[in-house]
Amino acid sequence: MYSRVPGHIIRFMLLVFAQVMILNNVHLHGLFNPYIYPLFILLLPFETPAWFLLFLGFFCGFTVDLFSNSMGMHAAATTLLAFFRPYMIGLLKPAAGYQPEDKPTISSMGFLWFVTYVAFLMFIHHLVFFMIETLSFRQIIFVISKIAISTLISIALIVTIQYLFYGKRKRSEL
Repeated sequence: MYSRVPGHIIRFMLLVFAQVMILNNVHLHGLFNPYIYPLFILLLPFETPAWFLLFLGFFCGFTVDLFSNSMGMHAAATTLLAFFRPYMIGLLKPAAGYQPEDKPTISSMGFLWFVTYVAFLMFIHHLVFFMIETLSFRQIIFVISKIAISTLISIALIVTIQYLFYGKRKRSEL
């Protein structure tokens, strides 16, 4: 596990850099904001302890907050995503269980498993983030639209990143 730490650190830096420098500047009349930096938490090994996930979730979100002037909104949303991750992994557990070589990637677990996993957790992230950002029910339709569109675009970007950087699928699940 320790041999993978440098790879996780590099992935963290690249995702935060891409988020802060590129994706934070992508807006369409305030209707969507794509977020890929939670992918750092999503791709951590299955055996990562829950307390460490919470710490990393907070740290990852706080780092984005520092560069985005978002006053802890990313930290709150990413910490909650990290909290729900073990439960989602448990819900999606294959009948035979997870094998030691399994990773939470498309190539290891298959398309359907990965998209379900990412969709649920990114929805939670976006729901919390945009509800904190708005702190009002006056524009609830706009906020729900923003959550839905941003979640879908974020999932599409994450799946694209998976195919670009994690190669071919080992399982033929679609």
